Amino acid sequence: MPALIATLFYGEITWLGAVTNRGAGLRAQGRETVKTGFEGESHGGLTRRACARVSNLYPRGTEIRNVRQLSVLSEEELATTAAELGMERIDPTWVGASLVLSGIPDFTHVPPSSRLQGESGTVLTIDMENLPCSHTAREIEAEQAGAGTGYKAAARGRRGVTARVEREGVLRLGEKLRLLIPAQPSWSHAERARVAGR
Repeated sequence: MPALIATLFYGEITWLGAVTNRGAGLRAQGRETVKTGFEGESHGGLTRRACARVSNLYPRGTEIRNVRQLSVLSEEELATTAAELGMERIDPTWVGASLVLSGIPDFTHVPPSSRLQGESGTVLTIDMENLPCSHTAREIEAEQAGAGTGYKAAARGRRGVTARVEREGVLRLGEKLRLLIPAQPSWSHAERARVAGR
């Protein structure tokens, strides 16, 4: 029996890009297609240095497996965040997006270990929710003074997910990715674990 359930949800790729120069900031560069694992992406590679997001596990800078190769966002959630900030729109380049999808509801909260499968067989594995950070807030502030200070609160629960390439291939604008979710119920102790972790 398969451990993943193929859902009826498909996300259409409305934007593709890569952050190619992390030293220059979080800005992404748009692309029409992406081949073999988002070549040139500064977040790419099999390993990465531990950051603040895993500081309760590793000292900063420790080399660990890279499960944060990509930043995947929802077009609908980007629009809601922009509206809350009083902005006409948030350009995916400003938030370091790898790809933006349209059509999957409550995308930021899809279960970890879900898969997005492309029409040609490319598969991305979702790691977890991507929490809003000060890097993206600075990019938003550079575009509209005052909006950056409210970005983290406005984007909470709508910042998309981090993901990694499970099966390389080609992704194209307009392509549809099917969502598959783990065949696993929610952990019954999750609420108690959250309280203990405060």
